[in-house]
Amino acid sequence: MGRPNEPFDRWHKTYPKPDRGEIPCRCGTTRRPLYPSSDHGRGLQWQARYADSNGKQYRRSFAAWQECRDHLDNFHAAIQLGTSGNPGAVSLPVEFYARQLIERRRKRNKNANTTNTYESHLRNHILPFAGHRPASALRRRDSTALVDWLLVKPSLSSTCTVVQIFKTWRILVHYMLDEDVPLPSNVVARIDLPDVTQRVAVVLSPRQVAAIAAAMRKVAPRYEILIWLAACAGLRQGEAFGLRRSQVMQSQDRLCIKEQRQRGKAVGLKTKASYATLPVDHFLIEQLTQHSSQFVEPELVSPYTEQRRRARGYAEPPGEGLIVTNRFGRPVLRSDFHDKWKRAVRLAGLPRTTRFHDLKHFYTTTLGSSGNHDPKTVQALSRHAEFSETWDTYAHPPLAVEHVTVTAFSSAFAHIAHHSSCREQP
Repeated sequence: MGRPNEPFDRWHKTYPKPDRGEIPCRCGTTRRPLYPSSDHGRGLQWQARYADSNGKQYRRSFAAWQECRDHLDNFHAAIQLGTSGNPGAVSLPVEFYARQLIERRRKRNKNANTTNTYESHLRNHILPFAGHRPASALRRRDSTALVDWLLVKPSLSSTCTVVQIFKTWRILVHYMLDEDVPLPSNVVARIDLPDVTQRVAVVLSPRQVAAIAAAMRKVAPRYEILIWLAACAGLRQGEAFGLRRSQVMQSQDRLCIKEQRQRGKAVGLKTKASYATLPVDHFLIEQLTQHSSQFVEPELVSPYTEQRRRARGYAEPPGEGLIVTNRFGRPVLRSDFHDKWKRAVRLAGLPRTTRFHDLKHFYTTTLGSSGNHDPKTVQALSRHAEFSETWDTYAHPPLAVEHVTVTAFSSAFAHIAHHSSCREQP
């Protein structure tokens, strides 16, 4: 079989007929006009057309000419190696499927933060190891070799990170299987991963939460309200960064959780269960009112600083109506807040490992131990998709049972105690 044809342009006619009144489209040039086909602008433009060794025809479309050309080149190479009996055996590299996986997630509006994590794992770790390999040549030993390679990589000091990267590798392998790449069924099965010591969340008391809020008031007064939003409403860090004034219903003691902020930009929430109109304690509404009255505008700067700003084309921050902004009136960035959080933790005398997310644990634990709400209500208020997540991860037993009195056993063994006292009498 000869070399596969060149990429086929679905959007333009191969044999136009200008003499019949056909008009060129804007895709071409004066010297090389292009005439639109009936599929112009619909679907992917470039199509690879080829046949396997049995003569069966296949067609696959791509957005870019180079991707289509690469696919045909790889198919031609597979013919030379005698592996083209099945189009799934075309030796496309792992890098091709990795790029396609990320592109499809973005087109389908999957969680942006998760997609960025996958892309980082692929770019920095997985593709340097196996990106050049033909996907169909992967075997189970390659998965084991990847784990061994990650464990000795100097830039990775945490076994937890190694496990997370391997999970991304497993997702990529499953994606390649769905794309009909002929891989062994056990290519990522029963891989011996390193043991990971689970982080123990710091169980905070109300006194400690008040202490961290007071410490943040000294470190960065603008950020104190973030402590109360997490502790009294269970907001995650990005959700607290993205809360707007219009989402606070003061007269009803409710917050409308619609979005979060990642790298200063508005993105969707973690799960569908995260979207909610959340009832909150009036104590939090009072804290929000006090914060809004104090931090409406950015911090004032000196006339000299203002003059320098104008000289370099400074743009005023957009009026997004955010509850919390940095001192310049812009969305809070995680790196800036993380630095302030660490300083506040030290000032409050809390354990060094205390995280902002521990305030959400405090929220769920306080709801569960109050006795005012049934378990399903606690799950709904915590905005967890699974019931087990609420009680296995967030509701810490030591604090939840602190004020419980246990009398079941004295009642159960009352008759034994009675008989024992009778035997002791002379």
